[in-house]
Amino acid sequence: MLEENPRVLVMGIGNILMMDEGVGNRIATEIARNYVFPADVRVMDGGTMGYGMMSLFRGIEFLLLADACDNTGHPPGTVLRVPPVDFAPNQVMHSLHDVRFVDVLQAATLIGIMPEADCIGVQVENMSPSELHIGLSEPVEAAIPRAVASVLYVLRERGVSFEPATGDDSDPAFQERVAAELADVTKRQAAAE
Repeated sequence: MLEENPRVLVMGIGNILMMDEGVGNRIATEIARNYVFPADVRVMDGGTMGYGMMSLFRGIEFLLLADACDNTGHPPGTVLRVPPVDFAPNQVMHSLHDVRFVDVLQAATLIGIMPEADCIGVQVENMSPSELHIGLSEPVEAAIPRAVASVLYVLRERGVSFEPATGDDSDPAFQERVAAELADVTKRQAAAE
């Protein structure tokens, strides 16, 4: 039952065929590959599901979104923590048919399944390649450990425990970079409070 209705859902969204627009997907993939969570926490790549992702909100208490953002005024690769309502003006539309994530949250609120939510965004450099392109620009790729650390920081704030994965697919060097970034995020947050 917990597999179907986790308490916490971490979801990366985006379109991996459009360069930096796939950063949310990449963040979710790296977290799922490199960290182990309790059974009531699910990490998933939500792709470009739009309103279809609302069915995943039933029964969850907290939703943490990882996504690309644009027009933030920050340099490419900057990692931002933004409340969902403030995320809307900077969110990337993942296709011409897509809706903004904030629209999905508003619809979930209307039908009574809206969880508490937070967003980690990464300022893009290029999300309009001339051809379909899987892979991130250099500054956005360099931001992945910081973005993963930011997600882990928010989860830790929510009381979610995690451990580095040790399986064949895990990447100990990546985990070390994330640990250093997590220490820095924690230090900066403590100084800001």
